[in-house]
Amino acid sequence: MKRTGIIIVLFLMCNSASAQLFTKERIKNQENFDKQTWTWGYFLGFNSYDFKFEYEPTIEEDILVDTSIGFNVGLIGDLRINDYFNLRFEPGLYISKRNLHYDEGYFDNYSRPFSPSFTLREVNSTYVHFPLLLKVSTKRLNNFKPFIVGGFSTALNLSSNQDGEDNHSAEFRTKKGMFFYELGFGIDFYLEWFKFTPSIRGVFALNDELVRDKTENGPSPWTDNISSMKTRGVFVNFTFQ
Repeated sequence: MKRTGIIIVLFLMCNSASAQLFTKERIKNQENFDKQTWTWGYFLGFNSYDFKFEYEPTIEEDILVDTSIGFNVGLIGDLRINDYFNLRFEPGLYISKRNLHYDEGYFDNYSRPFSPSFTLREVNSTYVHFPLLLKVSTKRLNNFKPFIVGGFSTALNLSSNQDGEDNHSAEFRTKKGMFFYELGFGIDFYLEWFKFTPSIRGVFALNDELVRDKTENGPSPWTDNISSMKTRGVFVNFTFQ
């Protein structure tokens, strides 16, 4: 379902762009929009977050991550550098949920009696996301302009419980602060009254997000076998300026 939705968005973006590209010159909407030094806007969209795990050598079964579609909303500040480069700040709120499924073999040497609830951990995340991005655009073609975008970001996870209980009390812990790099592309469409921009962006964590279980509670089958756990995800945003 997630991949189908992304494919549909890509198809609509390419179809709209080609429809304008291969037609005669049109009257330009918002002709002076890109001449402004500062522009402002907001975005709505959805996300799909995943985890990339690296394991200790003894692990034979991977942890399976069940992802879901989350929601994005935020603001945009855009600084024009020249006709082809813009610096963008896009603070936003990103809400997501991931379920981790452990193989029963993780608990073969666990001292407590096995329970089916041990194999599932829910990871709810509410990120306040602060990306600083460089937008590189082509020359405007009729009423649209393709671009690529990349940069770095930091995020504060409001759902983090890094100082709480651990998996021995059924709480999977993640860190509050995260750092990412981001890459993506999109198309600016110049409509009569505003500029509309669909875009797709990949985000990749630079730091380990996992908080290990407390050593005083004994060995942990949930975290002892993980050497790193890094967030990665896809954003699909719809921007209005």
